[in-house]
Amino acid sequence: MPFLGIGLHVLVALFFAVHAIRSGQQIYWLLILFSFPLLGSVVYFFAIYMPNSRLEFGARKAVAVAAKTLDPTRELREARNAFEYTPTAQNQMRLALALLEAGNAEEAATNYEACLKGLFATDLEIKYCAARALTESGRHATAISHLEDIRNKDNNFRPAQVSLLLARAFAGAGRNADATSEFELAMSRFGTFEIQAEYAIWAYSTGDQATAKKLQADIDQTMKRWNRHTKDINQSLVRRLNMAKGQSQSSTT
Repeated sequence: MPFLGIGLHVLVALFFAVHAIRSGQQIYWLLILFSFPLLGSVVYFFAIYMPNSRLEFGARKAVAVAAKTLDPTRELREARNAFEYTPTAQNQMRLALALLEAGNAEEAATNYEACLKGLFATDLEIKYCAARALTESGRHATAISHLEDIRNKDNNFRPAQVSLLLARAFAGAGRNADATSEFELAMSRFGTFEIQAEYAIWAYSTGDQATAKKLQADIDQTMKRWNRHTKDINQSLVRRLNMAKGQSQSSTT
């Protein structure tokens, strides 16, 4: 279907080309998109755009929330039994993730670090999950080391998640200038609700009222458009945000 003399597939390719540039993808994606607009766009959508999109993230989160609601400890039980029966690296990674999702960050970090000592020492997914567990358990310096290593090896690996987690790790380590820079980078490149909320939580905790109020205004506008399903998915994050806001207001009165 032509639009002002330009095929729709070319417009789609242009859209993905802009996304590739803004998200820091390799230059060869531009060559693929402009050489093969239709096929290149399809490949880019499934290889790059979809895995990092809010749609897929929301879908994965919805499935996880539903499963956890029906049986909160099922995955942890099964993962622990699987590792005890067959103590392979794969089963240990499964157990570590189940522990992390169950809120046992310290034990999760211990298991992830054990995985990183073997054949999977350079696995970026394990490094990222280890950094999550380390950040949640307060071991921020080691988490920063893992995240910076990930970024150095592959800047396109989970860019939004790595940037947000690195900002949180910097904040936890007391490196406020680095945290601000990373939060601003994550906002400018990705600007997801999770990034906005985490940045606002940190801004409230550090007394940066100007930044917190600006972010809160945008967050409030976004939340007005939510349906019940979206509210349920983001319930814990919103609760943390409201708590940080309340504590900030109490400290200034």
